[in-house]
Amino acid sequence: MPLIEPRTLKGFRDFLPAKMVQREKLMEIAKRVYRRYGFLPIDTPALEYLEILTGKGSEETDRQMYHFVDAGGRQVGMRFDLTVPLARFAAQHIHELGVPFKRYHIAPVWRGENPQDGRFREFVQCDFDTIGTTGVVSDIETALVIHELLLEIGIQDFRIRINNRQILSGLLETLDLKEKSTAVLRALDKLDKVGPEGVSKELSQVGIGPESIEAIFRFAQVQGTHDEVLSKLAAMLGSNPLASQGIERLSVVTRALQAAGVPASRFEIDVSIARGLDYYTGIIFETTLLELPRIGSVCSGGRYDNLTGLFTKQPLPGIGASLGLDRLLAALEKLDRFQESPRAADVFIPLFDPDRINDYFALAAVVRSAGISAEVYPEAKKLGQQLKYADQRGFLVALIAGARELDEGLVQIKDLRTQTATEVAWKNDTEGFLSALHSVLGIQNMLS
Repeated sequence: MPLIEPRTLKGFRDFLPAKMVQREKLMEIAKRVYRRYGFLPIDTPALEYLEILTGKGSEETDRQMYHFVDAGGRQVGMRFDLTVPLARFAAQHIHELGVPFKRYHIAPVWRGENPQDGRFREFVQCDFDTIGTTGVVSDIETALVIHELLLEIGIQDFRIRINNRQILSGLLETLDLKEKSTAVLRALDKLDKVGPEGVSKELSQVGIGPESIEAIFRFAQVQGTHDEVLSKLAAMLGSNPLASQGIERLSVVTRALQAAGVPASRFEIDVSIARGLDYYTGIIFETTLLELPRIGSVCSGGRYDNLTGLFTKQPLPGIGASLGLDRLLAALEKLDRFQESPRAADVFIPLFDPDRINDYFALAAVVRSAGISAEVYPEAKKLGQQLKYADQRGFLVALIAGARELDEGLVQIKDLRTQTATEVAWKNDTEGFLSALHSVLGIQNMLS
C-alpha cells in the first residue's frame, strides 16, 4: 500500500508546541480578564441545524459556511462565529440563566473564505457578551474589557474605533436609502480594504446616485476630537431621532471611558466603520494595532438587540465583542513580540542513573508540591546531551544530582541562563531547598 502524503487542507493548520504555548497564554489572559468583569464560560456544539445559522450574518458568511447533510438526513452547518449560536443558546436556556446573563466562549469557528495574511478557514474566537439588557453600562463595559484585554496581553499601541449603527441608519433614513441599508453598510465596511473608489463603485452598482454617494462620503470623513465629531454629527443628523439617539449614546460612552481612565488616544469615534454583519443595531467596535493597521481589526463587536428575536418572543438584547486569536497572533509574530519557546515546565531534572529513578521522582515530587512545574528526562544519557535538550526547550533551572548527591540528599540548582550553580540539601531541608529554588526562578522570571 502506498504511503499517504501527510498534508493539511488549505486554510487549516497544525500547531507545534511553541505556537500552541503562545495560543494558550492568550486564551488564559482572555479568560482571566473576562472573569474579572463577571463573565461565565459556556460551550455550544460546532454543528448547528443549518436554519439556525443561515441568514443571520451576511450573504458572504452564508456563502462561506461549511454545511452538509448528515447521516440522519439533516441539513447542518459549522458555526461561522460564536454570536449566532449564543442567540440560539440564550433563547433555549435563558429561563435557567436569568438576565442579564454574561458569558464568554473561546472556541474554533469555520469560514470557507480565501486564506490571506491573518485570515484562515479555521480560527479561534475569544468572545464575551452580555444578554438581556439595553443599558448603556454594558456598552461602556464592553469597551473597557477590550481595552484591558489588549493591555493585559502586553500591547500598548492600539486604538478602539467606535461608531453606532443608529447613526448610520439615521443617515440612510435622511438620504431615503433605508431599503438599501444592508448594501450600503456592507460597501462602507470595505472602505479600509478597497478605498473610496471601490466603495463608490459598489454603491453605484446597487443603484445609489452620485449625490447620495457624496453625502455618504462626507459623513464618513467626519474627524476631530471626540467632542468635535459628536458636534459635527449633531449638526448633520441631529434632526433624525434614530441618529440623535446614537449620537447621545456615543457621548455617554466616550465620557465614561475617560472617567474610567482610558487615555483619549486609545479610542476614537470613527463614523466610517460599519461592521459587515447584518445583526448589529447599536454601538460597534473595531480595534486596530497602530504598528500594523493593515492586518485589520483584532478585537471587534457591537450591540445586536434583535438577533434572539429569530428564536424567541422574549426580548433578549445583546452586546459583546470577540478577540480574533489567530489574527492577533499573526500580528504579534510579524512585530516579533513573541519569543517562541515550547517549555512546558520551568525545572529540568537530568537522569544520571536509571537505578535511582525513585530518587529523581521523589525530588520532582517535592518541586511539584510547591506548585513548580518539573520534567524528569526519560533516559540516562550524557549530561551534555540532556542539558542541550533543556536549552532547546527553554527550561529555566536544572536540578543536577548524581550518585554522590543523591546519597547525601543534595542537589545542584543550576540557573540555565546565567550558568551558575548552587548546591543545597533537599531531603533534610525541604524548606531551604524550595526557598533557594524560588529565588533562582524569581530572578529568571524578572529577566524574561
